Amino acid sequence: FPFPYEPYGVQERFMAALYGALETGRVGIFESPTGTGKSLSLICGALSWLRDFEEKKWQEEARLLSLENGTNEGMKPVTSAEPGHPDSKDPAGEPDWVTAFIQKKEERDMVNKLKEEQVRRKKREERLEKIRHNVQLKYATKRKRCEEDETKLLLQLSKEILSEGGEVLEQLDRNEEELILADYESDEEKKGLSGVEEDDDLEEEHVTKIYYCSRTHSQLSQFVREVQKSPFGKDTRLVSLGSRLNLCVNEEVRRLGAVQLINDRCVEMQKNKHEKKSHEESEGKKRRVSRTVCPFYSYEQMQFLRDEVLVEVKDIEQLVALGREAKACPYYGSRYAIAAAQLVVLPYQMLLHGPTRSAAGIKLKDQVVIIDEAHNLIDTITCIHSVEVSGSQLCCAHSQLSQYMERYRKRLKAKNLMYIKQILYLLERFVAVLGGNVNQNPNCQAVSQTGTVLKSINDFLFQSQVDNINLFKVQRYCEKSLISRKLFGFVERYGGRATAVKTNKENQKLTGLQSFLLTVQQVPSKEGIPQVPPMEAENDQLRTASPLMVIEGFLSALTNANQDGRVVLNRQGMVGQSSLKFLLLNPAVHFAKVVEECRAVIIAGGTMQPVSDFREQLLFSAGVDPARVVEFSCGHVIPPENILPIILCSGPSSQQLEFTYQTRDQPQMMDETGRILCNLCNIVPGGVVCFFPSYEYEKQVYAHWEKTGLLTRLAAKKKIFQEPKKANQVEQVLVEYAKCIKRCSQAAGQMTGALLLSVVGGKMSEGINFSDDLGRCVIMVGMPYPNIKSPELQEKMAWLDKRVPRSAGQAPSRVLIENLCMKAVNQSIGRAIRHQKDFASILLLDRRYARPATFNQLPQWIRERTQVKPSFGSAFAELRK
Repeated sequence: FPFPYEPYGVQERFMAALYGALETGRVGIFESPTGTGKSLSLICGALSWLRDFEEKKWQEEARLLSLENGTNEGMKPVTSAEPGHPDSKDPAGEPDWVTAFIQKKEERDMVNKLKEEQVRRKKREERLEKIRHNVQLKYATKRKRCEEDETKLLLQLSKEILSEGGEVLEQLDRNEEELILADYESDEEKKGLSGVEEDDDLEEEHVTKIYYCSRTHSQLSQFVREVQKSPFGKDTRLVSLGSRLNLCVNEEVRRLGAVQLINDRCVEMQKNKHEKKSHEESEGKKRRVSRTVCPFYSYEQMQFLRDEVLVEVKDIEQLVALGREAKACPYYGSRYAIAAAQLVVLPYQMLLHGPTRSAAGIKLKDQVVIIDEAHNLIDTITCIHSVEVSGSQLCCAHSQLSQYMERYRKRLKAKNLMYIKQILYLLERFVAVLGGNVNQNPNCQAVSQTGTVLKSINDFLFQSQVDNINLFKVQRYCEKSLISRKLFGFVERYGGRATAVKTNKENQKLTGLQSFLLTVQQVPSKEGIPQVPPMEAENDQLRTASPLMVIEGFLSALTNANQDGRVVLNRQGMVGQSSLKFLLLNPAVHFAKVVEECRAVIIAGGTMQPVSDFREQLLFSAGVDPARVVEFSCGHVIPPENILPIILCSGPSSQQLEFTYQTRDQPQMMDETGRILCNLCNIVPGGVVCFFPSYEYEKQVYAHWEKTGLLTRLAAKKKIFQEPKKANQVEQVLVEYAKCIKRCSQAAGQMTGALLLSVVGGKMSEGINFSDDLGRCVIMVGMPYPNIKSPELQEKMAWLDKRVPRSAGQAPSRVLIENLCMKAVNQSIGRAIRHQKDFASILLLDRRYARPATFNQLPQWIRERTQVKPSFGSAFAELRK
């Protein structure tokens, strides 16, 4: 395998196993600890396979084409059967010559197809080659662009001058004209509008490619930089895909802030572009509507961008910069590049969510998918397909939609009104199921029966009395009519808090909406006027999107198969705080499509242990043949003496360490934990990270230490930091923590570093590196079992027990609980060792870790070096060494 430097042994084994899995079309679960160069192994292994695969394909093509050329000359024309046997037949009853003719025709078609593909490929290669070496070409397109902009501007000005004389039906200014729903015809009545000039898009077959996905934007960028550094960096056609939020270069659209709004606005602008031509011809003088069209959505410029993307590897930031410069949309430009790309880098959601996948033009048939950082793949799929809506969102959407309908009733066609009424009815029934009335303030209606109930989808639809409505049609209507986008524009226009209430006749019907929006978070008036608090009463997040958008997601979730999900009715004190949530129980239904279509799927991560849930819940449930699944796990590259994992069974005062729900709140347990930390902080240099099973427990222990004075003793040796609950404060805490450790290492004072109190599954337990001095010791307090009383978890457990066979005599629900706990532990303790020269100790405080079943679920490279210590003395001696 070509590699930028001498690879480690584990990397060579990893690449060989990966190559084998891709060659034989397997589903592979690959584990390679962080710090062992996993990304590079993935790149070099997979791209080597792709290079060899393409090579073989070309050889086969060349062979077929040469055969064809050779046989053309010496071939006897197949006209009819031999004279002697006028109708000799083959067993299927066809005359021989027919069979021969059909066979020849198939061969000829195959050859013609190959020839066409060769022509296309040559064309593409020539085009890219030209761009590589031809700076003139770039300037030519740039100049053409400037000229086009000027022409557009002149046309626009002359149109405006002309249109000043036109008269308009009911005086609406042009911005408001855009808020009115276009005439809606369902799919049966018309075949939808085609997208961009598509004929050009079809010019190229999808070449065999690798789809690489990871979780976050920064992980993808990091991966692209690795590709740039690798031996394949020069000649790989790579395209990075992202959401519009990351790729849009139209400032006016970017300002909308929320993903959903940006998406809707973008789709609407394209629709305007397609409708514009037909409108201008048909409308004539009736009324001129200026519908905004995106200036970056220019076909030629996007074609130019596509080629630029394919010529050299670019990450998302470089792509956006290029889009700005070229006045071309990176979001669509990058999509045009998919067909010809060899490596497509994209976020999880885009690949795992069917509708997003098809919207992006991703075709998985016979392709290779690599999912990196896949340790919580099951949760990710569940989250992508689960949706929650609150009572106040439902009421707010109902209020907004009914006022929208009132305002534009005269302008809306019957089809639109019918669907709007159906949506209003659905909202009304959903609020009723929560125990409220849609016409009263949801934050002032108490719910009679509080608690959480789970229902199957069908039961929920019956109970809400909406089983007579075709949700598929309503969902399609929402998608095609962009109603949530129109509604958002309407509320933005009339719902501003500062809007003075106008008194002229035209605006009287709006005062209702304005006054209701002015009563944000106010106490309801005594007269009991129904007032619906807008989204601001909810958290900040919802202020950015219109509530109807979230509800659309919920409606589409209800179209899942009855057995694969549940609806959670969560009734809390007030209707406003209550919620409806769709919970996906069977992630395999959404993953099955990926596994079926792809040639090979690789699920990779730093810590994939325990692996059984991937096999059972994801692969076998999705119908994957067990023989197709292959597992690979490699050790770490650090020498054995660089890591010291210890399972500690009792503390300094011989207190047994077993942090169960019953015992962990006892003062003596919290005291013992404090003593262990004090002893460690005396001997461990730099940073110590201590993980607690939950925020609540961490707070409780901290308060107890404060009371007993233990905190002061700890603070003498290490400055104490606590993990913040808010995501936006994490960065700041980490920076302070790192600064403090650096300061202490330079000044030889009494302080030796810092202690960070973290939470398993919190902000610090994933994706953050405690390398070198930032994490010389990682401590795990107790075992972070999930809350078994949560109705959602109980439902999942019951579902598994019904669906999945028992393994080794254990109920699947029990296995799930153990796996969730150990996955969380493995994620947290894997944070400490980040490269070959790093060293750290890992302390597991709970004797239950020594149970064979639990012990075996630790990652192999940690398990091999773990010592079980019954008493604190011998553990302390080891740590000191």
